[in-house]
Amino acid sequence: MGTFCTSDGLTLAYDDQGEGPTILCLSGLTRCARDFAYVLPHLPGRVIRMDYRGRGRSDWAAPETYTIPIEARDVIELLNHLGLDRVAVLGTSRGGLIAMLLAATAKDRLTGVCLNDIGPEIAPTGMAVIRDYVGVAPTSKTYAEAEAQIANRQPGFSGVPASRWAEEVRHFYDETPDGLALRYDPDLRVPVLANVEAEAPDLWPFFDALAGLPLALIRGKNSNILSADTTAEMRARRPDMIVAQVPDRGHVPFLDEPQALAAIAEWTASLP
Repeated sequence: MGTFCTSDGLTLAYDDQGEGPTILCLSGLTRCARDFAYVLPHLPGRVIRMDYRGRGRSDWAAPETYTIPIEARDVIELLNHLGLDRVAVLGTSRGGLIAMLLAATAKDRLTGVCLNDIGPEIAPTGMAVIRDYVGVAPTSKTYAEAEAQIANRQPGFSGVPASRWAEEVRHFYDETPDGLALRYDPDLRVPVLANVEAEAPDLWPFFDALAGLPLALIRGKNSNILSADTTAEMRARRPDMIVAQVPDRGHVPFLDEPQALAAIAEWTASLP
């Protein structure tokens, strides 16, 4: 594990392995570097996985700083810390939104973007699910209890072996004498609820800013975040975009499904 200090004094954690062209993995809203454990063996070159502020092994911060613009600034500061001019970004959910903002504000730092189940419009049903779970402590007291419940709490997934759900539980929570604990700052709920109540911004200009970059999209066929209509519009605006629809998956695919791996391989082959 490596760490670096942000311009506002936080210590953020990252993992860095391999050599060659670099892929930066940016995780979902409440997730961390562990998000990419399943796809990591399949990624070529150098792979960096970052824990955002308030998540995983990184310092917690004032909740008003848990925003996409500040998290994008943290990404740039990580690249500067590592002396990296340009990277490709594999962005899951929140990570994909950060990648789109970087395309609009710091495109010269990107070599390509792969979006995992995210686009410039977020379906209301998915936002309702996020509102209900973010920052809420688990009711399960042990990993075993959570394993028995998790499959029923993941809409759109089927055919997932119990062993995978057991791994996911260990990615989500720490087991403590007092029960299971979140792997992120519960105050992340504060800005999320504020965003839910605010008028949704138009993010299509940020998607359009990806023009000229190798682009891929992986979508869970049953996603409650990325709709089929939004996917169709993204394809219309970027006919060259590599697209994979992963059956039996909601938000988000694990990224080691055959369809996801094929899209990632095609995308990485297209990177400069």
